[in-house]
Amino acid sequence: MRARLLSLISPRVTRQVVPFASPTPDPTRSRPTQDRRTQPRGQSNETKDTVSHMAQNATMEEFEALLNEDLDVHTPTEGSVVKGKVIAVEAGQAIIDVGYKMEGRVDLKEFAQPGEAPEVEVGDEVEVFLRSVENARGEAVISHELARREAAWDRLEAAYGKEERVEGAIFGRVKGGFTVDLGGAVAFLPGSQVDVRPVRDAGPLMGLKQPFQILKMDRRRGNIVVSRRAILEESRAEQRAEVIANLQEGQAVDGVVKNITEYGAFVDLGGVDGLLHVTDMAWRRVNDPREILSIGETVKVQVIKINKETHRISLGMKQLQDDPWDTVIAKYPLGSVHQGRVTNITDYGAFVELEAGVEGLVHVSEMSWTKKNVHPGKIVSTSQEVEVMVLEIDTQKRRVSLGLKQTQRNPWEVFAETHPPGTNVEGEVKNITEFGLFVGLEGDIDGMVHLSDLTWEGRGEDVIGDYRKGDIVRAVVTEVDTDKERISLSIKNVEGDPYAETLGGVRRGAIVTVAVTKIEDGGIEVEYEGMKSFIRRSDLARDRQDQRPERFQPGDKVDVRVTNVDARNHRLGLSIKAREIAEEKEAVEQFGSSDSGASLGDILGAALKGND
Repeated sequence: MRARLLSLISPRVTRQVVPFASPTPDPTRSRPTQDRRTQPRGQSNETKDTVSHMAQNATMEEFEALLNEDLDVHTPTEGSVVKGKVIAVEAGQAIIDVGYKMEGRVDLKEFAQPGEAPEVEVGDEVEVFLRSVENARGEAVISHELARREAAWDRLEAAYGKEERVEGAIFGRVKGGFTVDLGGAVAFLPGSQVDVRPVRDAGPLMGLKQPFQILKMDRRRGNIVVSRRAILEESRAEQRAEVIANLQEGQAVDGVVKNITEYGAFVDLGGVDGLLHVTDMAWRRVNDPREILSIGETVKVQVIKINKETHRISLGMKQLQDDPWDTVIAKYPLGSVHQGRVTNITDYGAFVELEAGVEGLVHVSEMSWTKKNVHPGKIVSTSQEVEVMVLEIDTQKRRVSLGLKQTQRNPWEVFAETHPPGTNVEGEVKNITEFGLFVGLEGDIDGMVHLSDLTWEGRGEDVIGDYRKGDIVRAVVTEVDTDKERISLSIKNVEGDPYAETLGGVRRGAIVTVAVTKIEDGGIEVEYEGMKSFIRRSDLARDRQDQRPERFQPGDKVDVRVTNVDARNHRLGLSIKAREIAEEKEAVEQFGSSDSGASLGDILGAALKGND
C-alpha cells in the first residue's frame, strides 16, 4: 500500500523540481575543491545547480518520511478491531468500508444470532476484525464474528472476575452437553449443568436467551464452561427459603405433582419441592405411584417434616384421611371369617387386603392342610378373592395374621369320622421310602403302610420292591392320629389275620414246643404253628457253656417258655433259658429248699422221678 502511494506521488514531485535542475556539467572543467560552507557568496552556476539538486533530494526524503509516519499512525494494525460502514449487500455478503481506502467482504451469516435471520443493512456501522490489510484481490480480510468474539471475551473476562452472570443462548448439541452463544463467544454447557434434574428434552431451551454463570474460562485456549444449573439453584434457594419459612409441620397445602418415581412423587409447593413417599400416599398398599397420581395433577398434602438445614420436606396424603386401624379390633374379631383380595405373594406367604389400608398376612404354614412344601403362588394368585380367618391382631405393629386353611375342616378329622380303624380303603401309591409306602386317600391326604404291614410271610424289606408308584392297592385303616396328621394302613390285614386264632391261645409264661428250622451264629430260628420266631444265643440255655447253637439241628423239637406275645406283628418271644429257670424254681418249691439240707441234685432227682 505504501509503495503504491509513493509511486503515485513521486512523479508529481519530479515534475515540480525539474526546472531547477542544472545542465550537464562539462567534464573538461575542473571541480572546485573549496568547501561549500567556506565558499564565498559569489558562486558559479555549477555550484548553484549542485545546491538545487541536493535540495530536491532532501525534499523527497522528508516527504517519504512524513508519508511513512502518517501511514504508521493512521493505518490500522492487523489483528485489531476497527469500525467500518456497510456500503453494499450482495451475493450473501456485506461489503464494508473500513477507511484508509480499504474495503472488505463479510458473510451475512456472521451478522445472524443463533436461530435468527441476519440483521444488517447498507449504511450500518459495524465493528470488524482486521485479519489482513490486503489479500490477493487487493481487499482487506475482515470478520464481524471475530470482532464480536474479541469484544465478548473482554466483556466475559470482566464478568468472570466479578462473578457476574452473563446472558447467552443455547444453539447446538455436542458430546456431553450443549454449545452456548455468549454474544460472540462460544461456551460449553455440560449436560449436568443444564438443570437441577436431568433434562430429557432440551428442545424448549434452544435459542432462548437466559442467564448463565461462568465456571471456567481460558482465553489462550479459547475455552469457556458455563452453568445454567447454578443460576437455577441460586434462585431456587432464595425462593425455597422464603417458602419454607411460611410452612409448618402438620399444615395442609396444595401442590402440583412435578415428577413421579418408583418410590414416590415430587410435589411443587410453589417454588420448593416436597417428597411424597409411596408409603404416605394411601393407607392401603400402593405398588406403583402412577396408580393414584399423574404429572401436573393438583393434590392436597400435609407437611409431615421439614429439615431446616437441608431444606427437605416430607409430605403425606393419607394423613388427611381417617386411619382404618382405629377400628380394626372392632371390625375383625379373632376367629371371624372375612372376604379379602390377594395383593402380594412372597416366598413366606400371601398378603390379603381386608379393606383399604388394612392388610393381613397368610403365612405359608396357614395356607393349606395338605400342601406343606408348596410355594404360595401355587395355592393362590394375585387379585384372587379368598376367605380368611383372623388369627391374631397386633395394633402397635399394625399386623394381622390370617389363616386360609382354617376356613375349611381338618381333612384328618373328617377322615377319622368317616373311616374308623378296620375300614377298607383303596388308593394310589404316591411315594416309596425305605420304611414303607405312602398311599393317596380321600381329602387329598396320604396314609402310610409300614414295612411290617406289607405281608405276613417273610420280611417287608423283601417285598417292598414289588410295588411301583401309581399302583392301586387295597389296605385297612389301623390308626388315625389327627393331632400328628398321621394315618396308618395295613395291606396284610386286608385278607384277615391267619394267625389270630393261634396267638389267641398263647399266653405269656406258657411252655410250648417249637421246631428248629435254621441254625445261625446268633441263635436259632424256630417255628410254632406256622409262625417264625428267633431264639437268641443268650436264651439257648441256663448255663453259659451250653449256649451253643450248634447243639441243635434243623427239625429238633424244643420246649421253650413264651416271654412275650406281639399280636400285631405276629411275633412270639421264646426262651429255653427262661424255661429251665422256671422249672428249677418250681422244683425247689415242691421238693425242698436250701434250708432243709438237701442238695440241688437231690431236689432235681426227686423232681424227675416225680415227673416219671
